[in-house]
Amino acid sequence: MKEMYTRPVNGKNVEIQPSFFKNLMNLAADSIIPYQWRALNDEVPDAEPSYCIRNFRAAAGEIDAPHGGFVFQDSDLAKWIEAASYMLMWRKDEETEKNIDFCVDLIEKAQLEDGYLDTYYILTGIDKRWTNLRDNHELYCAGHMLEAAVAYYKATGKDKFLNVMIKFVKHIQSRFGTEEGKLRGYPGHEELELALVKLYEATGDKEHLALAKYFIDERGQSPLYFDEECKREGRGIGRVRSIYEGGAYYQSHKPVREQVKAAGHAVRACYLYSGMADVARETEDESLKNACDTLYKNITRRQMYITGAVGQSSFGEAFSFDYDLPSDLVYGETCASIALMFFAHRMLRMSPKGEYGDLMDKLIYNGTISGMNLTGDRFFYVNPLESWPERNKKNQQFAHIKSERQKWFGCACCPPNLARLVCSLPGYIYHTKGDTVYFALYTSSNANIPLENGAAAFTVKTGYPWDGKVIIEMEKAFSGMTMALRLPAWVKTYKLNINGKHALTHMEDGYLYIQNELCAGDEIVFDMDMPVMVMRANPKVRAASGKIALARGPVVYCIEEADNGFDLHAISMPADQAFEYHFSPELLNGVGTITAEAFREIETGWDDNELYSDHDTQKVPSRIRFVPYYAWNNRGTGEMTVWVREEK
Repeated sequence: MKEMYTRPVNGKNVEIQPSFFKNLMNLAADSIIPYQWRALNDEVPDAEPSYCIRNFRAAAGEIDAPHGGFVFQDSDLAKWIEAASYMLMWRKDEETEKNIDFCVDLIEKAQLEDGYLDTYYILTGIDKRWTNLRDNHELYCAGHMLEAAVAYYKATGKDKFLNVMIKFVKHIQSRFGTEEGKLRGYPGHEELELALVKLYEATGDKEHLALAKYFIDERGQSPLYFDEECKREGRGIGRVRSIYEGGAYYQSHKPVREQVKAAGHAVRACYLYSGMADVARETEDESLKNACDTLYKNITRRQMYITGAVGQSSFGEAFSFDYDLPSDLVYGETCASIALMFFAHRMLRMSPKGEYGDLMDKLIYNGTISGMNLTGDRFFYVNPLESWPERNKKNQQFAHIKSERQKWFGCACCPPNLARLVCSLPGYIYHTKGDTVYFALYTSSNANIPLENGAAAFTVKTGYPWDGKVIIEMEKAFSGMTMALRLPAWVKTYKLNINGKHALTHMEDGYLYIQNELCAGDEIVFDMDMPVMVMRANPKVRAASGKIALARGPVVYCIEEADNGFDLHAISMPADQAFEYHFSPELLNGVGTITAEAFREIETGWDDNELYSDHDTQKVPSRIRFVPYYAWNNRGTGEMTVWVREEK
């Protein structure tokens, strides 16, 4: 079964060299991880309190304090531990490891004798545990804690946290299932499903995989568990029947194999789909794999923004419907883009297709890292494609749109989620199947990769995403091994040479498979042309009708008030022109910029007392500068837009 699918290469086998990725990872180690540790300890001045460490100290009996924050507050600490654990795989940091050990000791002390672990119920009433799976996130928090425990075990070999969580999983197994006397429930917020598969991969214990499969299979079965739970607990089902109509918000409106459109809370949905892909892969379940394919296509071809953002509606942080993609009212939660990254990665593990790496590329360079500033200490929860600060402040319909990144959030799911993605990047780059190495992503690195019949070692040098040239220097190779290089969909022309001569390749599912016999000392040069591309949305996307956007390679661009003044809505731009690309090392920590010829509407001839008139508008020539979308709002508060009106 295993050789049907690709395996991600362990991040410990990949040493990232100076590059865009390395800059992100250094930012995480130097700023994000220590800043978030202070936030979790409520030590960031003028920021909303986290309560995380306080809650665990109270649950452990060290202090007398009520539970603070949301019911899911435990998950913020779990994600931080997971992120910090990934960091320890590529940077030794005794202080961070000491802080994690402190947390693990607290968590162990807080755990009840029967294995249960959740500070909300431990502090507010253990008699109510497992009575509100729909809303109260016990299984969600368990999932994040489990992921953290697996990551820390892999990073350090220490198994205390892992054993704590295995004990909790055994408790969950004793309470949930189809057997008589057990609850036939499942997580209100999915996460545990994919975490259980990680535990299975780490331990080989098939009971963990079976529990994940149970949660996947039971979801959406009739009668709906959440309805039955509400009746049993005397809560009624009013919430489900309002914005949570029929369970779609929780992805429980149908059994998962019958779901054909992404629906409901976007983060929950993409975590569910990730878990489905994991279970499909590990159990060779074709019906589940087909459901994943269908849902993936609906998201990426009907409900995803050009930046990779998902979740159009602030009402439920949710998917809405096909082609409904407003740029200004978008929710586009950072966590949702990260969850989609997880889903794409798992789809890649099932099928080595270039489209999955393309989406991972899009998400890494756009819709995920836009969630933090360039110093790693301010964060966006919501990621709009158009921002008008005055409207965001004065029109309550736009209240969810922040015009500048925040120090922290009461609901701080996004910052540590982003940290764990950045710190785990080495594990996303290469995959293997048999004797083939798949290049899913491109970054400068040294890799030493075990294969079925030998090992490959090589060095990659590239300026990606600003430069499309990738140089691979083979240090170890063996007869019969193959390299498969992802050819991004945006590439129109390319060259692939080995030692200066044209390489023999065949193309399959977005990958170029090198057919030459590779030897130590070979130099492979893959040079992808990277022009500025004028992008348009499907005509069914009303919000982008008559507008164009610019992209170069995987990077999507925007215009900001900092470069182009205010009233960005008054700018129009012809698509047919020679765009000027320039790399600016001193701007925004080093970014590519695009300069374009444009026009700007002016108010000449309009009286301030006229709101509507039959006057013609006047346009004057203008030059505008585009910067990468991810870097917006790093030069003060101001307007921003990705889509610009096309000048015909």
